[in-house]
Amino acid sequence: MVVLSFQPVQFTTPKQLSYCKTSTTGYSTSVRCGIAEPSGVPAPMGQKTKYNDGFFEKAFMTLFARKMKRFAAPVKSKTEIEEKKWWEYDYESFVDVSKRVMQGRSRIQQQQVVREVLLSMLPPGAPAQFRKLFPPTKWAAEFNAALTVPFFHWLVGPSEVIEVEVEGVKQRSGVRIKKCRYLENSGCVGMCVNMCKFPTQDFFTNEFGLPLTMIPNFEDMSCDMVYGQVPPPFEEDPVSKQPCFTDICSIANPSATVCPKLQA
Repeated sequence: MVVLSFQPVQFTTPKQLSYCKTSTTGYSTSVRCGIAEPSGVPAPMGQKTKYNDGFFEKAFMTLFARKMKRFAAPVKSKTEIEEKKWWEYDYESFVDVSKRVMQGRSRIQQQQVVREVLLSMLPPGAPAQFRKLFPPTKWAAEFNAALTVPFFHWLVGPSEVIEVEVEGVKQRSGVRIKKCRYLENSGCVGMCVNMCKFPTQDFFTNEFGLPLTMIPNFEDMSCDMVYGQVPPPFEEDPVSKQPCFTDICSIANPSATVCPKLQA
């Protein structure tokens, strides 16, 4: 899912505000924000990472959840999430709304909802201005990769810039998400593909004019974002054959060889 923001990355704040730590090792630059684990890194596969979300993280969670809520299916009974005030939203609220957006919609319809939400958050003419500022060049790809690390942390967790090869050229336009928070909390392959991967790829590639390919690893929940690389069509993408997380997905179909949400 695309996130455009102007969140400060490093500053001294009270405990309830966000904090980030930047580290550089060789050709890799990473930013660690809000991790509450004693180790300071995401929890191992099968365990849910604890985060210490601050004011800015919760502000973006609230903004996206409320934008998506108008497309979400109604709950069957009054719940805590329905009763939340705007300042009470958290990551679970955001994921819950995402799940309800999926209900009753095909794979394409889910992606269209995300596109509408993203466009609604941009000022008029923003995609055209982006195309002027960031034509599809090596510099633009590397610059956007660098921006992704601090500005996407609230959504996907810690990440780092990595070197990738695009059309035979090595460049630092890759971002490795160490353990995607969205996939980790939803536990749903369909949400990863329909509500994040393909809408984000499509938005950057077709709206902004800067190709982007996202390569999720369902073995460890990491994900590589490669700016400058044209994404393959759904039918040729390996994710189109991905089965459910039967042990952690609440709507999984254990007998299906491919996640049903990818076939709709």
